[in-house]
Amino acid sequence: MVGDIAGNAAQIVSQAKLAKAQGATLLITPELSLCGYPPEDLLLRDDFLNACEQSLKKLSQEIQGITVIVGHPHQVGDACFNAASVIESGKILATYHKHALPNYSVFDEKRYFASGTTPLVFKHQGVDIGVLICADVWEPAPAILAKEAGASLLISLNASPFHLEKHHTRLDKLRDRVAETNLPIIYANMVGGQDELVFDGGSFVLNSAAEITHHLPAFATALEIISFKGAEPQIGNVTPHLSLEASVYQALTLGLRDYVRKNGFPGVVLGLSGGIDSALTLAIAVDALGAKNVHAVMMPSEFTADISVNGAREMAQILSVKYSEIAIKPMYEAYEIALKPEFGDLPFDATEENLQARIRGMLLMALSNKFGSIVVTTGNKSEMAVGYCTLYGDMAGGFALLKDVPKTLVYKLCNYRNNLSHVIPQRIITRPPSAELRANQLDQDSLPPYDILDGIIEAYVEDDLGREDIVNLGYQVADVNRVIKLIDRNEYKRRQAPVGVRITDRGFGKDRRYPITVKFNF
Repeated sequence: MVGDIAGNAAQIVSQAKLAKAQGATLLITPELSLCGYPPEDLLLRDDFLNACEQSLKKLSQEIQGITVIVGHPHQVGDACFNAASVIESGKILATYHKHALPNYSVFDEKRYFASGTTPLVFKHQGVDIGVLICADVWEPAPAILAKEAGASLLISLNASPFHLEKHHTRLDKLRDRVAETNLPIIYANMVGGQDELVFDGGSFVLNSAAEITHHLPAFATALEIISFKGAEPQIGNVTPHLSLEASVYQALTLGLRDYVRKNGFPGVVLGLSGGIDSALTLAIAVDALGAKNVHAVMMPSEFTADISVNGAREMAQILSVKYSEIAIKPMYEAYEIALKPEFGDLPFDATEENLQARIRGMLLMALSNKFGSIVVTTGNKSEMAVGYCTLYGDMAGGFALLKDVPKTLVYKLCNYRNNLSHVIPQRIITRPPSAELRANQLDQDSLPPYDILDGIIEAYVEDDLGREDIVNLGYQVADVNRVIKLIDRNEYKRRQAPVGVRITDRGFGKDRRYPITVKFNF
């Protein structure tokens, strides 16, 4: 937990005692385990850094009979380092300063830290161990420096956030380091949700032949004993890697659970429309928090089809959540009467559609205020990209669970969840998607088919391709122009959206920062 220095220290002491009881002589913790990752601008506060320093001293005195490597910030004069200290027999033996400071994607480490320049190798049980921290293993130099300093085994403390297929990228990088040094390596990764980031754990060990000897479960806290012959790890437990759908589903579940619990909310409330996005959101919410902590609200209008109401009722019953229905027609009509002197005989348009969405947002926020549960919005990445969402309407809430999940992936995740146990009625999955804000409305009246839309969004947002490059991928010029225009003009909406779980390598959040007011022809 970021900032819970005392709580994190207590966990480290507890795990050290448990590891010692199981026969371990060395315990490894993740990057910045003492203060949590990323602490962001807390690192600019002297009181925060002082608290970390005092906690580290106290921690070192409490740990006896086992060596522990602890990640923590380390202030030296005017410089602050991302550090790892080796603690043994009540004292700090040595401290390593991270060399490679990532300053891309979601990382801002050069804003806070100075770079270390010297390796750290310490002897334990006759083995010379080199210490590295996260991005140090993404380039050759730090590992080679450690070997040149005498290391015969490498240990890396990590806070590596999840995105699609990140596991394979990590393995490739670590195998490169093993090939360059001929040294085994232990990769200990953080687990847990922190705002939009999810750290997926999945720690692993490679021997000097770059073979996996241990692989811990993803998205779960774990303590694993690794046995050695000299510096070589021996074969242990190897948990199979999760499928793409399973890893995303677990990331979303963990991200929601930790956001709700770490911020002290008693539960969540969400609008259940009878559509596929809210259905997936409800399923994940129940898996994350339990049915008793989830409140689903159907808010039908005159445009809401019976199939939507029946689907919402059925799913709420299957999952045994609290379920309410609040008709919005009387409120909508009151707004029409109030606005009649201003609108006169102007025709029905997006204004009236947005009014319905905003009434629903207001009702959900009222329930949140009254009972304390956080509103979880249900919009997906495809909608967020092109602005197919309403400010202060369906965007109103405290956490946007599907904010980084493309619509095409929403369908895959629903089918994945139903393969575990059937919770989403099939008619919700198979019916054409609609916002149901006017008569006979379908999403594809306003948007290209979702497979085309998601492909263009991925190329433009995640791959940074320009207009001509995207057309060269095979997309129609009109579709490309239309989607790019929609993405660019809706930056102001996304800037006002709640935080949500990041599952791609370019989400709408920490790692994509575009100006709202801009004139550039991409």
